[in-house]
Amino acid sequence: MKVLGVEDNPVNMKLLMLVLKKYGHEAIPAINGTEGVEKAVRYHPDLILMDIMLPDITGLEATKQIREIKNMADVKIIAITSYAMSGDREKIIQAGCNGYFEKPIDPLKIMEDIQKMIGENP
Repeated sequence: MKVLGVEDNPVNMKLLMLVLKKYGHEAIPAINGTEGVEKAVRYHPDLILMDIMLPDITGLEATKQIREIKNMADVKIIAITSYAMSGDREKIIQAGCNGYFEKPIDPLKIMEDIQKMIGENP
């Protein structure tokens, strides 16, 4: 599976890429929202893991832009946030995400949850 990871923190990005590759996925990194949108168009991933707090545009704005692209409507987008407060889930879903994970991320749990969300067997 092709997975685009949009994350501005280098340590988090490295961990995310390592875990995805360990589980046999093609991992594509993007360091901000604009690059995430560009790489979504270029690589047409099966799944996008989208950090919400990014330095240029927010992950929610990037998600909205991706959802406006003709052939990207069915791509699963999962938000990654450390700010899951009351009402945030609704904003995340409204922006077009299929779900979200809270930071800090447990690498094994996130892979199990991803596989459940996309219907793959672990």
